[in-house]
Amino acid sequence: IGIGAVLAAVFPWLLVDVLGFENSGEGGVPSYLKIAFAIGSVFLIGAVWWTVKSTKEYPPEDMNAFLKMKEESAGVGHAFKEIFSNIFGAPKVMYQLAVVQFFTWTGMFLMWFYFTTMISNDILQAPGTDSPLYAEGVVWGNICFGFYSFITFLFALVIPHIAKRFGKKHTHFFCLMMGGLGLLLVGMMSNKYELLISMTGIGIAWASILSMPYALLTPHLPKGKFGIYMGIFNFFIVIPEIIAALAFGYVMVEWLDNSRMSAIMFAGAMLMLGAFAVLFVTEKGKN
Repeated sequence: IGIGAVLAAVFPWLLVDVLGFENSGEGGVPSYLKIAFAIGSVFLIGAVWWTVKSTKEYPPEDMNAFLKMKEESAGVGHAFKEIFSNIFGAPKVMYQLAVVQFFTWTGMFLMWFYFTTMISNDILQAPGTDSPLYAEGVVWGNICFGFYSFITFLFALVIPHIAKRFGKKHTHFFCLMMGGLGLLLVGMMSNKYELLISMTGIGIAWASILSMPYALLTPHLPKGKFGIYMGIFNFFIVIPEIIAALAFGYVMVEWLDNSRMSAIMFAGAMLMLGAFAVLFVTEKGKN
């Protein structure tokens, strides 16, 4: 994941600065973006093809028991009944982590949505979307995302040792605080290179976001229901993003004066709130 994210993030920079493609689109979509999306689609389709071709499916150990269970659980009504019964019967820690996930994924969604245009509009002061400065901001935003993915790759190598020493809860608290602080510091930065400091914090936070909530949750899950509860747990990723997508436009206009910089700092505050919410999560074992 990390290597792919780094390569995808720096690809627009390679097209513009190395291969010399135009970085302005005369009011339309720049050619380098069209090429980047086309190549991305090829890789995506290729990944699906390779997965279907190379992945083996293994039959259940007890096929008769599997077929009986499948017959008993057939039907849409039974599926919904099982989902809701598991939601209301979920371990307490899942709802504690739901609060953490709400703040975390709202913050990350807003960062992904506004960071690149913030660079173009607030850091580089681009006069319009067809300006070369605007395209430069888009390219640099991708480099920043590639940089934080690289930091994530490095920090993921040491985060198990940190969690073993300080506990998963306090590790996640520290990482989210680093990410939130990185985004809050954006308001003090005057050039695009300083943004890499912010991305260092985000890279540390992202390594923890992809691992620590699940590590905190799994010791509390009943055997045989890991898949069900992991699926339900993913609700707490998409629900905050849906809410942010639907409601934050109003916040931008009414409260933040449509400032992308303020939106990024707001995202940092959300990550910090998520960090404090982690302290109320019940941790079962530190190893």
